[in-house]
Amino acid sequence: MAVNLVPPRNEDLHPVAGVELGFAEAGIRKANRRDLMLMRFAPGTRIAGVFTQNSFAAAPVQTCRRHLEAREAFRGLVVNAGNANCGTGEAGLRASRITCEAAARLLGCAPEEILPFSTGVILEPLPVDRIERALPDCVASLGADRWADAASAIMTTDTVPKGVSAQADVGGRTVTVTGIAKGVGMLQPNMATMLAFVATDAAVSRPMLDRLVREVADASFNRVTVDGDTSTNDSFVLVATGHAGGSEIVSADSPAYAALRGALVQVAAPLAQAIARDGEGATKFITVSVEGGRDEAEALRVARSIANSPLVKTAFFASDPNLGRLLMAIGNAGVDDLDTAGVDLWLGDVRVIDRGGRAASYREEDGARVMKPAEITVRVALGRGSVSTTVWTCDYSYDYVKINAEYRT
Repeated sequence: MAVNLVPPRNEDLHPVAGVELGFAEAGIRKANRRDLMLMRFAPGTRIAGVFTQNSFAAAPVQTCRRHLEAREAFRGLVVNAGNANCGTGEAGLRASRITCEAAARLLGCAPEEILPFSTGVILEPLPVDRIERALPDCVASLGADRWADAASAIMTTDTVPKGVSAQADVGGRTVTVTGIAKGVGMLQPNMATMLAFVATDAAVSRPMLDRLVREVADASFNRVTVDGDTSTNDSFVLVATGHAGGSEIVSADSPAYAALRGALVQVAAPLAQAIARDGEGATKFITVSVEGGRDEAEALRVARSIANSPLVKTAFFASDPNLGRLLMAIGNAGVDDLDTAGVDLWLGDVRVIDRGGRAASYREEDGARVMKPAEITVRVALGRGSVSTTVWTCDYSYDYVKINAEYRT
């Protein structure tokens, strides 16, 4: 069960001018469930994306990279759940191309103007014939106000669909940003996270969009981890239709760029947190904040070392303030010449480590108290500089093992 995560409703998510969404039941892996989603974009829509760094990148990831290199504007994207189309060789690439060709025929565009995405079981042939048969149903259901429906159509082991929306003043015009995401496991992104799609009606040049997607990923999806593994299909794309009007954003130094970036992070960060909240079997949502680092890299190493430690995560599940596990994770982060005598640590509002040792004021019952709630904050001060960072994660419960042991059954 997701930790303090409420599923979005269509009325909660602002339509983005120039974007329509549809869905269908294709029966890709299981019958009688939505497992295919189509987005249709107005002509001239630009897209930028970041993808998994896993060497076994899935066929749709490879296709997306090629299309993004070849095209400036796009007319649609297709997402199937239930099958990752990964480890499928040339047959998988061909299935990815067929998906693009089928969508392109329906939307009246070139196949290279379509981006394909897949999520689900790896090493299984993609039943592309089912996708072809179901795509007309996606077109028939297209609507600007179907964001929540679309979010439910891209889930695999997610228990809750994930969607966030915001509006902001950008260059004197009201700009809308709405996004959806899926992902609950095999998740430690490197420039992406599972599947996430964020759209805006702002007018943005392609170079600025390329820059924005990386900056937004670094501030959101690259700060979440469930189990330390990086999927073969991780993808995050940023869509800009330009339908809000106004001057095109062409400089990262402009106030409009800063305002749009803020609105995008306002949507992407809660989406990233929602992924951790819905981590497979999660019972706790954990914020790990590290301050006093010399640079971002070492602060992030410490935060991820804590967030990814199975021993730490199981301690959180048990509400067990096992201080040794936290010290182990900090010391195991690979920070050069770390002076442990300068390290402080808090669980919630309780100081547990003072200058590298157990705080004199610390009591075991205080630690147990702050580890019982469903949301917990861990704060580490390294005492080495002024740089800070934050990572979001979840605990490991019995159900994490059960879900993954039974994933293909």
